[in-house]
Amino acid sequence: MMDDTKKPDTAGLDAELETEMEGVPEHLRDDADPGENGEGETDLAEALESLRNDLAEAKQETLYARADTQNVRRRLEKDVADARTYAATGFARDILSVADNLSRAVDSIPEALREDEKFKGLVAGIEATQRELTKVFSLHGVERIAAMGLPLDPNLHQAMMEVPTGDAEPGTVIQEMQSGYTIKDRLLRPAMVGVAKKPD
Repeated sequence: MMDDTKKPDTAGLDAELETEMEGVPEHLRDDADPGENGEGETDLAEALESLRNDLAEAKQETLYARADTQNVRRRLEKDVADARTYAATGFARDILSVADNLSRAVDSIPEALREDEKFKGLVAGIEATQRELTKVFSLHGVERIAAMGLPLDPNLHQAMMEVPTGDAEPGTVIQEMQSGYTIKDRLLRPAMVGVAKKPD
C-alpha cells in the first residue's frame, strides 16, 4: 500500500527554476510574489494618492492665480473710472478762488449801482458769468455744500470760530466765511463756518 502523505520531490523543480533565473539581476529576484503580500498594490495606491494631491494643489494654485488676476483687473478698472470721474479735481480746486472772487464782486455791488442805467449791463454781465460758472461746475459734478442753519458736520464743515448766541441751537452753523464744495461724492473743499454756542 502507497503512503499518500509522502511529499513530492521538488529538487528537480528548484534546479529548473534556478536555471531560468540565471539571467535576472539579483535585485529583481524575489521569492515572494508582489501580488501575494499586496506591496505592489500599496505602492500603486500611494503613487495615485500623491498624484491626486498634486492635482488638487495645482487646481488650488490656479484658482488663486485667477482670483489675483481678477482682483488686479477690477482694481485697474476702478482706477481708470476714478481717473475719468475725478480728472477735473485739480482744476476745479484751482478755479474755486475765481468763483469766490466773482461771488464777492456780485455781493459788493451797491443797490444804487444796480439801479443805475449806466451800470445795469455791467452788473447783469457779472451775474450772468456767475450763473454760467455755477452751471459749468454742476456739469462736472462740482456742487456747493449747504451750511447755513444746519448742524455742524465735520465731514463737510470746518469750524473757524464759535459765536455766542441765543437765537440758534449750539452747534448750528450761523456764519459762512467761505463756501465749501464737493466733486461727485468727494470733498473738494470744506465750508469755513462760524458755529453757535450758548451765551456766557
